[in-house]
Amino acid sequence: MTDRAGTPAEPDPPAQEDPAPGAPEKPRKRHWLRWTALGISVVVLIAAGVGWWFYRKLDGNITTDTTAAAELRKYEKERPAAGTTAARNILLIGSDTRTGEGNRKYGKDKGTQRSDTTILLHLSAEKSSATAVSLPRDLMVTIPSCTKADGTRTREQFAQFNWAFEFGGTACTIRTVEKLTGIRVDNHMVIDFRGFKKMVDAVDGVEVCLKEPVDDTDAKLKLPAGRQTLHGEQALGFVRARKSIGNGSDTERMDRQQQFLGALVNKVQSDGVLLNPTKLYPVLDAATKAITTDTGLDSLRELYDLARAMRAVPPEKVQFLTVPRRPYAYNANRDELVQPAASQLFRQLREDKPVLVTPHSEEENDGRGDGSGGTGGGTGGDGKPDDADTPTPSSTPTFTGRNAAEGVCS
Repeated sequence: MTDRAGTPAEPDPPAQEDPAPGAPEKPRKRHWLRWTALGISVVVLIAAGVGWWFYRKLDGNITTDTTAAAELRKYEKERPAAGTTAARNILLIGSDTRTGEGNRKYGKDKGTQRSDTTILLHLSAEKSSATAVSLPRDLMVTIPSCTKADGTRTREQFAQFNWAFEFGGTACTIRTVEKLTGIRVDNHMVIDFRGFKKMVDAVDGVEVCLKEPVDDTDAKLKLPAGRQTLHGEQALGFVRARKSIGNGSDTERMDRQQQFLGALVNKVQSDGVLLNPTKLYPVLDAATKAITTDTGLDSLRELYDLARAMRAVPPEKVQFLTVPRRPYAYNANRDELVQPAASQLFRQLREDKPVLVTPHSEEENDGRGDGSGGTGGGTGGDGKPDDADTPTPSSTPTFTGRNAAEGVCS
């Protein structure tokens, strides 16, 4: 066939025929599917690899304290029995060591360290409440014979509480707390100045309110009055300052520390942090770098389980208080327990029973009220039960303190 110009016309293309049933797909379509599947697989593998790298990095940040565990095993027979419920008691120790990066500017490293802040955290078995009890550094207690870093031993003595950390480190502090309270310490964490600052920075600071301006050379703190957000260095100065804020008592400083920690817990619990990977990772990175802990909390998975348990506790049920105490009879610059209130508090925590915390009153004339509003028995400093003033089963002892929902500016 030719066209009008006489040029032979091109034949029509052959008609496309439907493939027979069961016939294989065309090669081009198979190739497209293969490359798509391969691409998805690569993305999944990369994501898994990045996730595993982050996990390994965070897990490797944690420092494990094996020395304390070895020392505690030597005294297993004298320690309180382990609890029969799922409740946990975690000892949080803030070390004032000057060794390590970023810590030397707070003073000379004299080769010693003391526990600047010590808190016994009780997480109830049902994860319905968490009670954090501050133990004053100047509280007069019986410190058992402990092994020093050089291998020598100290004698048992009656001295101020924070000497235990200087004498024998974490193990000595744990044994002192257990002897004082009759409560077995299940886990412990130690954090230094630098670690605390990094934790605060990781959550973009914590808000505080000051009635008056602060200028404290010792705490390296200078702040105006009013509402403001404190970051690492300022936050550390705020919780360490003593003489320049309020009446200068250690009691008021512990109260301020409790307020600040409550605000920090509240911020970490917020969905803005926990559900945002870009905010959560810096928090986890700072937290894992900041702590030295026992083998029961030295993995990211174990810390995550603890954080998840804490997040389940409503902020108003995260309670902070100081153990009931008053000026020591023989030295007004030291403290002693108020009984039977202190024993009652220890008994409630040991038996995983409720503790009610109410706001502070104006009763603290010298900055050291007894911190209690309840009555009843419990245990003495040796952990043995007191029979007198035993509360009825339905009573809930009340102590002055605060909760995480209050914040610093309440």
